Amino acid sequence: MERIEIDPKILGGKPVTKGTRIPVYLIVELIAAGMSPNEIVKEYPELTEEDVKAAVEYAAKVLKGEFIEVFA
Repeated sequence: MERIEIDPKILGGKPVTKGTRIPVYLIVELIAAGMSPNEIVKEYPELTEEDVKAAVEYAAKVLKGEFIEVFA
């Protein structure tokens, strides 16, 4: 999970894509709304498709109970 970070100083410690203030939950919401990873990257050019994939993988691990804390 090298692309995801949790830092209490960024968005109150919510998981974000490293180097941005874009939270994992926002990426998951955008995918749920029907956006493709490519569309998300066009909307948020500071992200890469790999960042989008990492956010989805992180969310899946949290839901499976395999939560991995990643600190900056």
